Amino acid sequence: MDCPFDCPFLQEARKHEHSAPLNADELPNKDIRVTEEFLEEHEPLMVWAMSSLLAAALDTPGAVDSDVRDAIEALIRTQRTLQSGVYYETRPENALANHIFDKMQEGLAEFRKEEREETGISRTRDGDVVIVLVFLQRLALDRSNGRPRGRAFLDSLRGFLGDAAAGAAEPKPSSSPLILP
Repeated sequence: MDCPFDCPFLQEARKHEHSAPLNADELPNKDIRVTEEFLEEHEPLMVWAMSSLLAAALDTPGAVDSDVRDAIEALIRTQRTLQSGVYYETRPENALANHIFDKMQEGLAEFRKEEREETGISRTRDGDVVIVLVFLQRLALDRSNGRPRGRAFLDSLRGFLGDAAAGAAEPKPSSSPLILP
């Protein structure tokens, strides 16, 4: 059953969830260093990426944390190839993750477009985008409750950004989780 994020029972359960701490040796993309200074300096990009990610996930019926993680992984691979000068999209195999991937690509393109219109140049480099995506990937792993249909990461993003900042409503259910007599 997919509870809405504001379900009081779900909120109470989240208070009692305890995930195991992340092992630094098992983190993906260990070669990419994410620092507090970088996050502070690139806060607009970070907030935009978080908002785009949450909006994309909530706009994708049935999307859960694992779909979001798959989309982020594919985005990281795509951005890393861009850094090397090659344009090759690594698409997720999962259809839900693929939809999130597309929406995130659109969101990042919109950020760069607005940045160019505002400042006259695009200050955001492909490497900056990779670091932000790696941060989101690590955050997703940290906030995961380990459940196959879990949405703890999405709920934490929603809590951080608030509903208005995310620009999205509750997830659209793919089908009714209730069985009626």
